[in-house]
Amino acid sequence: MSHDLSHDLSHNTQPLAPGHQLAARLREGTQQSHTSAENTAYMKCFLKGIVVREAFQKLLANLYWVYDALETELDRLKNHPIVGQIYFPELLRRDQLARDLAFYYGEDWPTQITPSPVTLNYLMRIHWAASEQPERLIAHAYVRYLGDLSGGQGLRTIARSALNLPADQGTRLHEFDSLPTPEAKRDFKMRYRDLLNALPLNESQVAGIVEEANLAFSLNRQLVESLEPVIQAAVNPAIFEEVVLQSRKGSTELVSVS
Repeated sequence: MSHDLSHDLSHNTQPLAPGHQLAARLREGTQQSHTSAENTAYMKCFLKGIVVREAFQKLLANLYWVYDALETELDRLKNHPIVGQIYFPELLRRDQLARDLAFYYGEDWPTQITPSPVTLNYLMRIHWAASEQPERLIAHAYVRYLGDLSGGQGLRTIARSALNLPADQGTRLHEFDSLPTPEAKRDFKMRYRDLLNALPLNESQVAGIVEEANLAFSLNRQLVESLEPVIQAAVNPAIFEEVVLQSRKGSTELVSVS
């Protein structure tokens, strides 16, 4: 779709905040939340190559519901004067996740998955944001999609190796057919961030989006933390404790631009 900024902006009653640098404020304002998310037991084990298949497929199953909610609302709001600017069909993950779930659970996967209580809270928040303060949906898209395009690419490599997955199966969540190379992903992320910085937002909306992004990180962290018992049951206790006790700097602290 065309990202024309000449929509009716009558809903935005406060003065706009030109040069608000939303992309940088999101990055800087969520550093601590990002680091916390990367220091969960699930992620620490994963980044060490300890990938428990049951936990991984349960994560994908719950993320299916997250993307279903997010993409249902993005589609509903694709003509919204602000949200519509960050609607990119090439980013949508729901159908990709359906392919992953068919691989892990079989063709009857829809009958085998249900959202966990933590995930239900996540879904409720997405639907609330979309209905009450639609611009906050930008935060949920930012956390999920830019994560998939960035750190998600490394997670894909780890999962494929640890689980010895067959070619083209099991990691569709992190595969973008229209952005097939690292260069294409990097260029897209740069365009996406430029677009975030050009959105017609007032200062209250910018602050609200950063606040919502921190909440989105928290909801994602709660989701992976709910899978910790599955990992703990499958991993040697001494190894699990050794890995979990290690603290690591988050990826947004280690580099200035991802």
